[in-house]
Amino acid sequence: MSHTVSTPILDLLATILSGDAPTLPSIYTAAGGTPAAGGETFDSHDPSTGRLIARLARGRAEDAERAVASATAALPSWRDMVPQDRGQMLMRLAEVLEAHSDLLARLETMDMGKPLSAARGDMRGCVGGLRYNAGWADKLQGITVPLGPDFVDYAELEPLGVTVHITPWNYPLGMAMRSAAPALAAGCTVILKPAEQSSLTTLAFAELCRVAGLPAGVVTCVTGFGAEAGAALTDHPGIDGITFTGSVATGRRIGEAAGRNLKPVVLELGGKNPILIFDDADIDAAVEVVLDGAFDNCGQVCSSVSRVVLQRGIHDAFLDRLVDAAKGVTVAPGMEDAMIGPLVSAEQHAKVMSHIESARTNGARLLLGGGRPAGLEDGWFVAPTIFADVDPASAIASEETFGPVITAFAFDTEEEALALANRLTYGLVAGVFTKDIDRALRLSRSIRAGSVWINGWFIGGLQAPTGGTRDSGVGRERGEAGIMNYVALKNIGIRIRR
Repeated sequence: MSHTVSTPILDLLATILSGDAPTLPSIYTAAGGTPAAGGETFDSHDPSTGRLIARLARGRAEDAERAVASATAALPSWRDMVPQDRGQMLMRLAEVLEAHSDLLARLETMDMGKPLSAARGDMRGCVGGLRYNAGWADKLQGITVPLGPDFVDYAELEPLGVTVHITPWNYPLGMAMRSAAPALAAGCTVILKPAEQSSLTTLAFAELCRVAGLPAGVVTCVTGFGAEAGAALTDHPGIDGITFTGSVATGRRIGEAAGRNLKPVVLELGGKNPILIFDDADIDAAVEVVLDGAFDNCGQVCSSVSRVVLQRGIHDAFLDRLVDAAKGVTVAPGMEDAMIGPLVSAEQHAKVMSHIESARTNGARLLLGGGRPAGLEDGWFVAPTIFADVDPASAIASEETFGPVITAFAFDTEEEALALANRLTYGLVAGVFTKDIDRALRLSRSIRAGSVWINGWFIGGLQAPTGGTRDSGVGRERGEAGIMNYVALKNIGIRIRR
């Protein structure tokens, strides 16, 4: 395993852990880390306390231009590298990432708020994802086409080119790695635009790419706001593809930019994910799954459980057990490593609390939570919250809350359960809990979602494709499908003269 290294940027990032609030040179191009061209900065805060932890460069159009120029200049040598060598270089990067995983995890917790053990798990996932995709570098094989004895015809896969990756704040480095790793393995260059709420580990990753020996400009990073840096990147004519994870509204704008410029785009957007629990289900197992699926990362997961759809015969007993179990969920600042930490920002806290208040106003029955946990007056904390008797047409039942909030609904028949599952325009994931395999398979074919999980939640891994339908996005990431986002198929035909 590689040893940790000291560089000016990594050392500056490390001072955040000791209580400093440095100004970071956070536009990262082939020239290394530099301030924004306009000299502007913005503040980053610790969600557990609200304390300022860093000032980052506020990138705009000129900084996007610099990043595209760096990525474009680096593309020929990276694209034309022997694929096995490119894969080995990414394996080396995984070693460097692993050696610095403790720094990265602590920065992620300080920046985003999640418990430290969860952040360490995310870093293990980043290393694993990088290694998995590095293995694809020399396995992107084309096909031969049988046109008869007078021709040789084949199709080969070539790198898409310069790719832009706009990532969310809930899994900052994890979501960056999910798309950047396959793009790099395919021979593309990568421009990262992290969410302004949690940019620190993405900036650190760009520096670690340099430490690992990747050519300058292969990975660049522009920090700033979506309407400024993000829009300048997605609308730039010099890019060849876009990947975005985030809100439906922003996804629509990015899709429009991609359409204007005729660029391929992958969008993973919001979800309001149902889990259908039938009266023959293993109730204890289902309670455990709902608890984890709803409250993991403080509910800030696109694929979290948000609608618990219960057959009437078990409705009350299930909710009683769920409430009892949820009372044991501990909440604390991320560095104290409880089960859940705070929400990421004051804005997100206000949004979640407004959803909770609207549920109360609309007559939903509050079973647990509904406010701040006792003793956590600072920071952006929300107690695990459970509502029953929710109006399916209310905001909390139909809009993505993105917080530790469960809404419960009752049904009598399988048809009613399916109608509740499909009533929204989201279609990211759904779940079915039942011992009846025929029912499970019937529903898995009828539920409109990119993934359907049976008798479990968060089922999948590096090899399993993920993505949404309808308002939850287009395209798939992870596995073979994920790397195919970053290659183009070129056909070559040869006439044989007799």
